[in-house]
Amino acid sequence: MAQQQKELRKQAQDLLLKFNLRKTGCRIDVLELFLQNHFALSHSDLEKLLGDDYDRVTLYRTLHSFKEQGLVHSINDVSGSVKYALCREVCSNHQHHDNHLHFNCTRCGQTFCLDEVVIPATVLPEGYQIDSLHFSAQGICKSCNATPLAGF
Repeated sequence: MAQQQKELRKQAQDLLLKFNLRKTGCRIDVLELFLQNHFALSHSDLEKLLGDDYDRVTLYRTLHSFKEQGLVHSINDVSGSVKYALCREVCSNHQHHDNHLHFNCTRCGQTFCLDEVVIPATVLPEGYQIDSLHFSAQGICKSCNATPLAGF
């Protein structure tokens, strides 16, 4: 287990270096959580998982710097909450290319990036400019689908 934690820490540090971000304890800890989880995390999720290690403002600033540098992208889930996920595609500061489907599970409440479901290019009439696209689907994720509901 300790070896796995060392590998996660190394991955987090390498990502910070790749995206020209300073290595701070908070940034490393937050990145480790994103690397450990295969679903999007909200600010409140991070607060719960990290406990009292970092205050709200520090977490907001960390998420903001990650988003600005193209390390994470934001997702508005069905509850109205903003969640964040690691960018799997090559994104850079202010240019996110996460044209994939976001899946919100109605049973567990998790939001997943379905990178394999690519959103086709959108052609708009002349004079319109797209700043961002948000495509989402709701249903039951594969983990919940594999687990029968209690009492059924």
